[in-house]
Amino acid sequence: MKDYEVVIGLETHIQLNTRTKIFCSCKADSWEDEANTNICPVCSGLPGTLPVLNAEAVQKGALLAAAMHAEVNPLSRFDRKNYFYPDLPKGYQITQFDEPIGKGGYLDLKMADGTKKRVRIHKLHLEEDAGKTKIEHGTRLVDFNRCGVPLIEMVTEPDLRSGEEAAQYLIQLRQLLRWIGVSEADMERGHLRCDANVSIRERGSQVLNTKTEIKNVNSIDSVRQAIGEEAKRQIELVESGGKVESYTLDWDADRNKLSLMRSKETEADYRYFRDPDLLPVKLSREEIAGIMAALPELPLERQARFVTEYGLSEYDADILTNERSLSDYYEAAVGAYTGEPKAVANWMMNDLSRMLNDLGKTADQLVLGPKALAEIIQMIDDGKINAATGKSLLKKVEESGSRPAEIVEKEGLGLIADSDALRAQIEAVLADAPDEVANFKAGKESLLGWFVGQVMRRTGGKADPKRTRELLLEMLRK
Repeated sequence: MKDYEVVIGLETHIQLNTRTKIFCSCKADSWEDEANTNICPVCSGLPGTLPVLNAEAVQKGALLAAAMHAEVNPLSRFDRKNYFYPDLPKGYQITQFDEPIGKGGYLDLKMADGTKKRVRIHKLHLEEDAGKTKIEHGTRLVDFNRCGVPLIEMVTEPDLRSGEEAAQYLIQLRQLLRWIGVSEADMERGHLRCDANVSIRERGSQVLNTKTEIKNVNSIDSVRQAIGEEAKRQIELVESGGKVESYTLDWDADRNKLSLMRSKETEADYRYFRDPDLLPVKLSREEIAGIMAALPELPLERQARFVTEYGLSEYDADILTNERSLSDYYEAAVGAYTGEPKAVANWMMNDLSRMLNDLGKTADQLVLGPKALAEIIQMIDDGKINAATGKSLLKKVEESGSRPAEIVEKEGLGLIADSDALRAQIEAVLADAPDEVANFKAGKESLLGWFVGQVMRRTGGKADPKRTRELLLEMLRK
């Protein structure tokens, strides 16, 4: 068998999280609405209606273009893409063809082995969504609620080489979309949808052979599996003397099977022409400058900075920049803490992360703010509380909203560091353990840890362990 490589390009449809649809005032997210209740004459395509462009969709589209390192076009236009399908009531889709909101661009991926891969962007444009169809009891039903929802369609160059690379692209694109706040990017709710174009060629060849398009891949796992299955099918077909034909394929996630939907359309089939009802979109230099200024530090850039500025490992930096609010929380906590940044990272990746999962919250939703976390860690460093008390304070602060120091004082959670008070406790422990005292004085100094444990037990864990150890040694060696 020849050595083949898989060539993959992805088409993603990204629902922008605007309040209303792109050309009317119906709400944009109607996931939980009853079918055909979130529509109006404009988005349901009634004759005589006129679209009115949503400025927020343009701004968010331009922000995404900037985040993808694309050129934000100062002049873009809308076109009509003509095709006939039950979920498209107008008989055409309003989209952008040759003058889109963004031009060029790329997304750098960080792969599992630490290497980076650049995926170039072929198309990035604004458009409206169509409705959706489903079959119930043998009858095809149409729901127009999604008609007019604002989308960015983004198409990559054929730069991906495996189902795993395609999955990583989607994972890191989803992270970016949430990071800059333009989409919820929830694949289960249709906020991020993907079609995969797949072809094969002999390794080393630069030829782009006939491709097939896989639709209805509604999860990252489905993308990974469907591409693998299609690549395997094409290789077996070519090896047996067959020829790959340009088809659109449907992925059945329940059976992990591909099936033929229809022959694939070309751009000429859509008969694009300018939409006469919409004016060109013009962005001034000042508006573009404002969009660029609103662009936050991006995930990979922040990861690299966390490594150099805070001395974190690549692994720690990757976890702490997985979500923007977690990353912002970490920086704020480090800024409020006088110790090593690694200590904050450890607390956040363990105890705080566990609490976030239990509560189902993101870091910016916590009552326990970054300054409170820093205060807890600082009190442990200063010997005012022990680590166990510090962990219990996370929940107490979250539930009450009180400052950690106030809770410690009110509930008497502070460590006993007073020498006289500790001596009294130690004397009681030594009096109850004459054999262990004798063994220690005979040279079995490993018993010191046992004595510390006994003092901690008598004080309910409140004895300052460092001062307790010092006094024990002093009193045992008399």
